[in-house]
Amino acid sequence: MAEIATIARPYAEALFKAAGTDADAASAWLDELAAVAANEQLRQFADNPQFSAEQVFGVITGVLKTALPAIGQNFLRTVLDNGRLVALPEIAAQFRTLVNAQRGSSDAIVYSAFDMDAAGLAALSAVLEKRFGRKLDLQVRVQPELIGGVRVVVGDEVLDTSVKARLEQMKVALTA
Repeated sequence: MAEIATIARPYAEALFKAAGTDADAASAWLDELAAVAANEQLRQFADNPQFSAEQVFGVITGVLKTALPAIGQNFLRTVLDNGRLVALPEIAAQFRTLVNAQRGSSDAIVYSAFDMDAAGLAALSAVLEKRFGRKLDLQVRVQPELIGGVRVVVGDEVLDTSVKARLEQMKVALTA
């Protein structure tokens, strides 16, 4: 894992510098590229020496929902020419971190026992932004095993107010 992060860092930083003010747009197409690159069958295809980097480029761009801009095409060609397709998801994650740092925000994953409506999510967002002291880009994932409440992950910080966590705390207190 650390090796992939080390490989991905210069690509993410170079793309961040090259994207400049279009970093948000670059983040969108880079996330799409990362999702495609995460496919195991595609990586096996790309690793096959019978196929050239240009053929792999054609397959990837053919699968994408939106056309890549010129900077995206050049970036993908560079990644493929250097045999770094496996690092694309990590490149996207590090790029997103750089964009968030520039904007003064962070990505946050909210694990909830139930779906949240827009009003509830907006109220939770305001509370969490005050708690963490920065703007948060929330992404909600449903985890019914939480029973109730939410578990929020912002970078390496975790705020767990779920019923499951409270029951675990009670269990530890009672058995100690």
